[in-house]
Amino acid sequence: MTSGQFVFGFEHRPALGEESFLVAPGNRDAVAWIDRWPDWPGRVLAIHGPEGCGKSHLAHVWRRRSGARSLRARDLSERRLEAWPDGASDTVVEDGDRGVDETALFHLVNLVREDRGSLLLTSRRAPARWDVALPDLRSRLAAAQAVAIDRPDDALVGAVLAKRFRDRQLVVADDVVAYLVARMERSFAAIGGTVAALDALSLAERRAITVPLARRVLEAAGTGEED
Repeated sequence: MTSGQFVFGFEHRPALGEESFLVAPGNRDAVAWIDRWPDWPGRVLAIHGPEGCGKSHLAHVWRRRSGARSLRARDLSERRLEAWPDGASDTVVEDGDRGVDETALFHLVNLVREDRGSLLLTSRRAPARWDVALPDLRSRLAAAQAVAIDRPDDALVGAVLAKRFRDRQLVVADDVVAYLVARMERSFAAIGGTVAALDALSLAERRAITVPLARRVLEAAGTGEED
């Protein structure tokens, strides 16, 4: 039996390249707000959640739909804003709670509103909980629509694993996927790394992907557990 059973019940949304975004209970509210675009209160939407929960992936979905520019918060500056000849328009700022230039972000929010564009922020914490010293920016962030994404649950981890294996044209039995789901880190980054490592090891040793092979990959990553 292949790992196909793990994809049942999930809606696929197009993202970048060959990837797709799977809609699940933990991200359904965030997806609904992406679907509401451009009807965002104050033209700003903030998606927050733990590392590896899929914030960036969903931001890619919106970028593909809107044609928005994207940058990391640490790369945002007033000089960079001045270099945008067509104004702010639609923009993604990722990792907004990690060392953002507060003045630049405040100006960006204002530019987006003036240009009738949209701003999507991603972060680990809700904007109202960011450590912000600039009162005007703090007020803007508190007014932004904020929606959380939870860490992937077992069903979603299994579905994404199955899809990643299929993308690489790998035939993997359900017991291997179930073994991985029960033991691996709950993040999309870990899923991608695990599938890539299994693919490489399988090719190097010219053997099928089995539970023993999966155990070795997880142990090498420091996430394996004793049976």
